[in-house]
Amino acid sequence: MAPPCAIVRRMAERGREGPDGDRADFGFRLVPRAKKADLVRGVFDSVARRYDVMNDLMSLGGHRLWKRALIDWLRPRPEMHLLDLAGGTGDVAFRYLRAGGGRVTVLDINGEMLRVGRARAARRQANGGRAEIDWIQGDAERLPLADGAVDVVTIAFGIRNCTDIAAVLAEARRVLRPGGRFLCLEFSRLVLPGLERLYDAYSFRLIPGLGGAVAGDSEAYRYLVESIRRFPDQSRFAAMIESAGLARVRWRNLAGGVAAMHSAWRI
Repeated sequence: MAPPCAIVRRMAERGREGPDGDRADFGFRLVPRAKKADLVRGVFDSVARRYDVMNDLMSLGGHRLWKRALIDWLRPRPEMHLLDLAGGTGDVAFRYLRAGGGRVTVLDINGEMLRVGRARAARRQANGGRAEIDWIQGDAERLPLADGAVDVVTIAFGIRNCTDIAAVLAEARRVLRPGGRFLCLEFSRLVLPGLERLYDAYSFRLIPGLGGAVAGDSEAYRYLVESIRRFPDQSRFAAMIESAGLARVRWRNLAGGVAAMHSAWRI
């Protein structure tokens, strides 16, 4: 059997199939575009209750540092209104509030993830913490917000699960006020030489096993690993952000490119 890194390269070379864009990536599978959202919803319905625990295990705690880096780059202020997309469990929102941010709206398409976030917010409020969050169940590709409604749009480890990434970026630009900022944290491509085989072995062999043992669904985590490999690399994603009409695009690699933050502005 070919090693995982060879499989990844072959899948990347295949590209998308279908004469009219009627197919979408679901991990390494190609599925009808109309069905991808339901398939992704099923993944997150399955893992929602153990999602944060699995994030700790999968990233060896790194996701906490990366989200902190996202908030540090943002520099929240009390007058800001943040829209956090695919943020159902509230991780980014709570960090934003702790850092002194103002109003925050969390939007997620998955009701189970939002239930986890609301429960976390209730516990935080009971313990005297800030948790004033507007929770919305909605689609990042069709945001239920007015043009220019928010100061900042963030999305952390969620955009690769969307069917139409270009639509998400266009909607983010639409709801940003002029001078507003877009920040995305997502798994990306290694930039440190020599680590590809080790990283692939960890991703494709260990993580699905952890998913089965901890969350009771190894296939859900196999999809999540595969979706990382199908997501555009740092420069290609930057080009997509620019194509959506956002400007001054920059990125910062984290952990040697395991993850990357992209920043852009609506000018």
